[in-house]
Amino acid sequence: MVGTEGEQLGILNIRDALRIAQESNLDLVEVAPTARPPVCRIMDYGKYKFEQSKREREARKKQKIVSIKEVKLRPNIEDHDFDTKARNAIRFLEDGDKVKVTIMFRGREITHPELGRQLCVRLAEVCRPYSNVERDAKVEGRNMIMILAPKAETQREPRAEKPRDAKRAEKAEAPTTGKAE
Repeated sequence: MVGTEGEQLGILNIRDALRIAQESNLDLVEVAPTARPPVCRIMDYGKYKFEQSKREREARKKQKIVSIKEVKLRPNIEDHDFDTKARNAIRFLEDGDKVKVTIMFRGREITHPELGRQLCVRLAEVCRPYSNVERDAKVEGRNMIMILAPKAETQREPRAEKPRDAKRAEKAEAPTTGKAE
C-alpha cells in the first residue's frame, strides 16, 4: 500500500487499509490490480479523476488537426491566375494544411496530360520552400491530382478568424462624431 505522500506503508489487509483511508478522509484506490499483492493508494479520488481529465484535455489540445485544402487549376491557366493559386497554396501550407492540387481537364484537353504534369511540376517548384510532394501527379478520371504536405519548419500559427460581424461591432462601439444639438 502507498500512502498519501507516495511513501510505502507495506502490505496491509483490506480492513486496515480502509480504516487508515477513512481516518484521513480520503479514498483507497487500487492502482495496480494485476500485481501480487495488488497495489492500493490512499488519495482523493475526485481530485485524481479531475487531474486525469485535465491532462487528457491538454493532450487533446496539443494534437494538430491536419486538414486538406484544395487548389483547382486548368491546364491553360494564365500566369497571373497561376500566381494567385500558388499564393493560396503557400498560405495553406504555412497554416499547416495539406494541399490537394487538382488539374481539371475538359473536352479534348485530356489528350495532353503532359500539360497538366508540367503545371504540377511548376507549382511544386514554387511551393518547394514550404512543402514536400506527398503524392506525385496522377490522373484520376478527367483530373490530375497531386498532394503537397507542409514542411514542419515553415509552419506558422494559424490565424485567428474574425467573426463576420466584427466590423459592425467595432463601428457600433466607436463614438460618433457629429454636431451637438
